Amino acid sequence: MHKAYKFRIYPNAQQQQYFAGAFGCCRWFWNYSLNLCQVTYKETGKGLNRAAIQGMLPALKVEYPWLKKGAYSQSLQVTALNLSTAFKNFFEQRGGFPSFKSKHDRQSVSYPQNVTVLDNTIKFPIIGEIKAKIHRKYDGEVKTVTVSQNRDGSYFASVLVDDGIDTPEVNTEGKAIGLDVGLTDFLVTSDGSKHKHPRATAKYAKNLKRKQQKLSRKVKGSNRRSKARKLVAKVNSKIKRVREDFLHKLSRKIVNENQVIVVENLNIKGMVRNHCLAKAISDAGWGMFTTMLKYKAELIGKVYLEIDRFFPSSKTCNHCLFKVSDMNLTIREWKCLQCEAVNDRDINAAKNIRDEGLRFLALGISATASGRNVSQPGRISVLSDAVAVEAGSSHHSCTQLGGE
Repeated sequence: MHKAYKFRIYPNAQQQQYFAGAFGCCRWFWNYSLNLCQVTYKETGKGLNRAAIQGMLPALKVEYPWLKKGAYSQSLQVTALNLSTAFKNFFEQRGGFPSFKSKHDRQSVSYPQNVTVLDNTIKFPIIGEIKAKIHRKYDGEVKTVTVSQNRDGSYFASVLVDDGIDTPEVNTEGKAIGLDVGLTDFLVTSDGSKHKHPRATAKYAKNLKRKQQKLSRKVKGSNRRSKARKLVAKVNSKIKRVREDFLHKLSRKIVNENQVIVVENLNIKGMVRNHCLAKAISDAGWGMFTTMLKYKAELIGKVYLEIDRFFPSSKTCNHCLFKVSDMNLTIREWKCLQCEAVNDRDINAAKNIRDEGLRFLALGISATASGRNVSQPGRISVLSDAVAVEAGSSHHSCTQLGGE
């Protein structure tokens, strides 16, 4: 299996200058190749494959001598590989259309070989050893090392390792859990546990606002504006690290304690179009959380399932399968009209998500359900609403409540 380990590195001034040139060369070659692919497709109806993109390098190095001096030759070849992979992912609907890279965003350069990870340093071609914080040990062969620079100026090395271990077979025997994500509670499980998220954006909002105000007063193009921009980037980096730390710890806990994990396939891109909830949804990081659950479960042979987003998990009583026709977000608890059970909205939804996932497994269905009619056979559909235990006013689209 391939695993990636990310380490903080500390290049000196000379090494930082070299990386700045390497970032620029790889970024220029990416943008040049992407533009040429688009022009070629418009003129001929066909794109350029990896071999054609790499074949341009000798002539480009003659025309632009700085391209040969600024970056390691294999790093430019990896750029061609990454671009062809990006187009492949786009045509197979695994990603968006490749975009042009900016010098103001995160920078990166890859080394496919001739890199050695030592105890406290990482040795690269041309520039030699760079001080690094090797906080984790690993066993296996180093395949690729990618050096990146964040907008706050920090450098990282992502080491891709092949440990030689085959991916374990998937086993469904064990505990199953359903997960319902929201905003009031970040996560509610079918076991009844609720997890609050740190709300990192709100926590550092005052500091971020103050730094952004100072940035707006600086003259464009000045050194002071560059320094102020880096201070803003450091606050955003702190927010990102707090969010990722919470998501990594929670996803690891869930994967370790359960064998079958079932979640909803939410349309997050559509949900953030609501301008009142967009900031809270983006801060929660639902998409990142499900991605972590998926790859962590696959690495140790556990089952990760997504059910259709249109499945009425909140409107169906988990005890008797009674389904109501409508329920606004102000109702957090409701009483079933058929069995008179009092259901917590989120816990009830998590239980229904778990049961729907187990039904998929029993039928031998491993993919997400279709987006058409997802009501289960035997479910009772009625026109009357359930009795709300905690009923509020009519639903407003800007109410910051989680759940369906």
